[in-house]
Amino acid sequence: MKKFLRYLGLGLLSTFLTATPGLGAERISFYYPPFGEFSLSVDSLETFAKVGKIDQDFSFYASRATPQQLTQLRDLLQQRFNVTPTLVSQVTYSPIGEQVMQQLGELLLTESRQNGFYAIRASLILAAADQEGLTVVNLLRKFPSNTMRVNFTEGLRIVDNLSQLLRRRDEVVASLQKEAIAQAANSTVDFSQQPDLRSPGKFRWQKKNLELNDFSRNRRLPVDIYLPETQNSLSPPFPLIVISHGLASDRSPFVYLAEHLASYGFAVAVLEHPGSNAERIQQYFSGLAGPPQPAEFINRPLDIKYLLNELQRLEKLDPTLQGKLNFQQVGAIGHSFGGYTVLALAGANINFNQLRQDCDPITSSFNLSLFLQCQAIELSPTTYELKDDRIKAIMAINPINSSILGEDGISQIKVPVMLVGASQDIFAPPVFEQIRPFTWLSESNKYLALIENATHFSAIAEPTSENNVLPVPAALLGPDRTPVYSYLNALSVAFLETHVLNRAEYRSYLQPAYATYISQEPLNLSILQSLSADQFNQIWNRSTVQSVKPLNFQPPSTPTIRKRLGASR
Repeated sequence: MKKFLRYLGLGLLSTFLTATPGLGAERISFYYPPFGEFSLSVDSLETFAKVGKIDQDFSFYASRATPQQLTQLRDLLQQRFNVTPTLVSQVTYSPIGEQVMQQLGELLLTESRQNGFYAIRASLILAAADQEGLTVVNLLRKFPSNTMRVNFTEGLRIVDNLSQLLRRRDEVVASLQKEAIAQAANSTVDFSQQPDLRSPGKFRWQKKNLELNDFSRNRRLPVDIYLPETQNSLSPPFPLIVISHGLASDRSPFVYLAEHLASYGFAVAVLEHPGSNAERIQQYFSGLAGPPQPAEFINRPLDIKYLLNELQRLEKLDPTLQGKLNFQQVGAIGHSFGGYTVLALAGANINFNQLRQDCDPITSSFNLSLFLQCQAIELSPTTYELKDDRIKAIMAINPINSSILGEDGISQIKVPVMLVGASQDIFAPPVFEQIRPFTWLSESNKYLALIENATHFSAIAEPTSENNVLPVPAALLGPDRTPVYSYLNALSVAFLETHVLNRAEYRSYLQPAYATYISQEPLNLSILQSLSADQFNQIWNRSTVQSVKPLNFQPPSTPTIRKRLGASR
C-alpha cells in the first residue's frame, strides 16, 4: 500500500508539478485502472499554498505524504517565476520548445483527453502576463479547460523509468569511482612533495581585447587574449589555448581558468560565439531575434578556425602580439556546446545517420541535450570541414556529443582528449554524453574526469548581470563550486603541459592517484585513463539487472476507493 499511495498521492503530484507547471483548471483529474478516477480541486491547492490549510479534498493526498514532501510542495506552489510573457512565448514557439510542449501534452491532457500542447502553451503565456505572475496555481487557473486530465499510467511509467535510470547512473559512477580508487592505491607518487598545480603559476600576464569580423559569415567575434609577460625562464612564442563557451554564455565564466593558464605561461584566447552567446539569447528572449539556428553547429568551429587564422595574421602586424604566439602548440577547451565545438575541431564529423536514428522522433526525453543536438538534423547532410590540424589536444567539459557526433564521429579524433563529466548533470547526462563517448575514443592518450555531485553549472563562474539570461534554480547549481575550479585549474595545466608541450614530468598529475589526492567532499574527483566498450557494457548491464524491479502497487482499502470515486463524480 505504501508504494501505491506514494505514487497516487503527493509524490506523483509533486513530480508532475515540478516538471510541468500546470495540471488543470478547476480540477486535476487522473484515471488509475482498475481503481477508477481520482481528482483534486485547484481551490484546495491554492488554500494550502496561501495559508497552509489542508482541506477535506486535499487530505486524502496529504495524509499519504511526508512532512518534507508537503513543505516542498507548498514552497513550489508559493514560488513566483520571474519570466515575461514574451520570453515564455519565444521559448514555447521555438522548435525546441514545441518539442518539449508536445511531450508534455502527452502526459497532461485537455478535458476531452486530447494532447494538451496548445493548452499548456497558452496557460504559460497567460499566467506570465497576469499581474500575479507565473505561479503554479495561477497557471492552473489560466488553463483553458475545466479539468486537466493527467495520463496517469504513462506518468507512472515515466517516473519509474526515470528512477531506474538515475539509479543506474549512480551505480555506474560508483563503479568507476571504485576502479579509480583501486588504481590510485598502486601509485608511489608523493604529491605533497610535488608543485601544487591548483595554485597560480609564477608568471604575470596582460589582457588584450580584440573584436574580429568575419564578413563572409557576418560574424562579429569579441575576443579576450591573456598574454604572459616575458621572464628569464620563459620567452615567447607562448603556447596558445582557445576557450569556447556554452549556450547563452560569454567570455566571463572561464576567466578564472584563462588567468590560471596564463600564470603558467600559456597564451589564452577566450572568444564569444555571436549566434549562441548570452547577448544573442537575450535578444531572442526579448523578441528581437529568432532562436539559435542549426547552423551554429557549423559556425562555432569555424569561429575558432577564423580566430586562429586572424591571430596568425595579426601576430605579424600587431606589436603587442608579434612573435608571442606559437601556432605549433595549440590546445582547445570547451564547455557544453563549447565541448561539442572542440570535439568537432579535433576531427569528429557530424553524424547524420545517428541524428536520424535518435531524432526522428527524439527517442529519449531523459537526455535534455538531445533537444539541442537534434536541431542539427535540419542541416544539409554533407561532410563539413571543421577539423583544425593546428589543435594538438582538447579538453571538453560537460560536452554534448552522443547524437550530433556519435561513435562514428568521436572515433575519428586522433589527438589527446580529456572529457570532464558531472554526476548530477541533467542537461548533458554523464553516462550518455561523457562516459559512453569516452569508450568510443580510439586515441590512446585519453582521460575521463568524473566529479561526484557536480552539476552542469559547477565548472562555470557565477553569472554576471550581463550573462544571467537563463536563471537557474538553486537546486540545480549543486554544492559550492570552488573545489571544481581548483580541479579544472590543476587538470588543465597538467593535461596541456603533457600533451601540447610534451613535458612528461606533468603526466603523473593525470593519474587516478592525483584525483584522490586533491579530492574534496562532497565533490569527489576521479580520473580514469581507460574504459573499453565491453567494460562499460558490463557495468551498465549489471546495473540494469540490479535496478529493474517490478513495481509492487498495493491498492487502498475498498471504502477509501469508494469514497474517492464518489467525490470525483
